Amino acid sequence: MSEHLLNAAMSATERGWYVFPLRVGSKRPALHGETSCPGTGPCASGHAKWEQRATTDPDRIRVAWSHGPFNVGIATGPSRLVVVDLDVPKDKSQDKGDAGTPDGVTTFEALCEHTGHAVPHTYRTRTASGGQHLYFTAPDGVRLTNTAGSIAPLVDTRACGGYVVAAGSTTPSGPYEAIGGSVAAPVPAWLLSILQPAPKPVQAPTGVVAGQSRRYADVALDCEVRNVATAADGTRNATLLRAARALGRFVASGDLARSVVEQALRGAAGANATQPQRYYDDVIRRALDWSITHNSPRGRAA
Repeated sequence: MSEHLLNAAMSATERGWYVFPLRVGSKRPALHGETSCPGTGPCASGHAKWEQRATTDPDRIRVAWSHGPFNVGIATGPSRLVVVDLDVPKDKSQDKGDAGTPDGVTTFEALCEHTGHAVPHTYRTRTASGGQHLYFTAPDGVRLTNTAGSIAPLVDTRACGGYVVAAGSTTPSGPYEAIGGSVAAPVPAWLLSILQPAPKPVQAPTGVVAGQSRRYADVALDCEVRNVATAADGTRNATLLRAARALGRFVASGDLARSVVEQALRGAAGANATQPQRYYDDVIRRALDWSITHNSPRGRAA
């Protein structure tokens, strides 16, 4: 057992975060799989996966880490955490990257500037690859899931169903280290507005109900365009991103043409614009691409 890694696990649980062991020198869970489940202990009533077996119980943690110098995983869902993962280009982490390619930290700082907000001050770690993890507490009553690149390139999030490697852990690429912020701050409202999924419209069959669905789509388009056009300074970009993601569902269902949505949102964003039009175009394009991909029926191209 490594006293250093046990202390890292205990330090995380003192913050109320649920931990579980990762393989020695790795980012992968060290727990048994379903096929080799003994059906005892935490799995007595059925196989328990890593998120279910994550714990804040000091006795269970001491027992788990007594079997080896395991790295420490933090289950973000049970811990009520939203962790923003600011990555680096994969080739850049291997010292072969293009110096002109922005990393996740740079991209996130630019996003904060565009939305009129300072970079949040919160608990922060440096990852083994040279990126950063920003820890935020999730609001009660909201279930946030993992994202990959939907906020911005090389900016992912871990929430329900995800985990991160805790400070104090080490991989062949390097250590995970706490570099700032003593506590995790609440997730900023502007970021929450981007991460919180828009409600899905009821799937409509053909015929009269399909016509109602198209009318609902038209109303939704009008509402979202109005929201963007009247958004207060500092919130327009986040409002635009969320509006495009919401309307992308109707593009995927065939109730709205993508060109119609793009043109309407461009006009709304351009009213009292504080950014170049190309910036708004990029936000609309990325948000629609993400929404259409995630809402297209299985087997049909977006």
